[in-house]
Amino acid sequence: MQGKDLLSIADLSGEDIRLLISRAIDIKAEGWLSLLERKMLALIFEKPSLRTRVSFEVAMKQLGGDSIYLSPAEVGLGKRESVPDVARVLSRYVDVIASRTFSHHNLETFASYSAVPVINALSDQEHPCQALSDLLTIYEKKGGLDGLTIAFVGDGNNVAHSLMLAASLTGMNFRIASPSGYSVEDRVLLLAQDYALDSGAEIICTEEVEAAVGGADIIYTDVWTSMGQEAEAEARRQTFASYQVNEKLLSLAKEDAIVMHPLPAHHGEEVAEGVLESPNSVVFDQAENRLHLQKALLAEILGGLEISLTSS
Repeated sequence: MQGKDLLSIADLSGEDIRLLISRAIDIKAEGWLSLLERKMLALIFEKPSLRTRVSFEVAMKQLGGDSIYLSPAEVGLGKRESVPDVARVLSRYVDVIASRTFSHHNLETFASYSAVPVINALSDQEHPCQALSDLLTIYEKKGGLDGLTIAFVGDGNNVAHSLMLAASLTGMNFRIASPSGYSVEDRVLLLAQDYALDSGAEIICTEEVEAAVGGADIIYTDVWTSMGQEAEAEARRQTFASYQVNEKLLSLAKEDAIVMHPLPAHHGEEVAEGVLESPNSVVFDQAENRLHLQKALLAEILGGLEISLTSS
């Protein structure tokens, strides 16, 4: 992975994902390290962020490096200045770039002109860093990945895309229940099904929530209305009303099933009040793991993991 972009989970293999999880566990135990001294990360964000921005900035600091944050007003990506020009200039100043953007197409264009690795910190198509940290959390809570079943309830959005691909690459069964017209994109489904042929995973798309959740090991949901879809909010609330994760729905899963959500959450909408505070919820461990997985990712991309962790 050294020197490579991470724009999609499809840029990784199942082996890559397992390596990152293993490295993240090691780094989490070590704490502060000096793997990335004299390395600089640029964060170029078109969308607001809590977990993504803070976890990346803290990750670089805890690895001995540094970061710079560029807000929408400071860059005006594709408006004030062209995407290719921003990429060509910025990549002469820093060692790696994480971009949080509305358009995945712009992200791909940016990466094609950048002279340094580019990480997708969220686009309208995928959220690979979220999915990777989710698998780290599942590994910690369940002791492995093979054969586990994730039930994703809700919109077939960018998080669902990345999680489906990650699951199919690592031998995890993935079921998604979405209203008609809101499932994952066909191209992502076909790619996941292709990966599943090799890994032995089972991929199911359905409109029936009960069918997806029954006997599942992990119940996963996300907001019904993502950033940039605010005009659709009321219509989506009505369409997704029967897709709420609540105690009744959780009773259909395994007794020790864990509940996951990438946050921010709309309590009382996609999750019933109190669900994220229940003993089954791991959402705050999940949020913390954004830091540890991204430390492993940055170190791997920048070559830092060639240095012994214990010697730092």
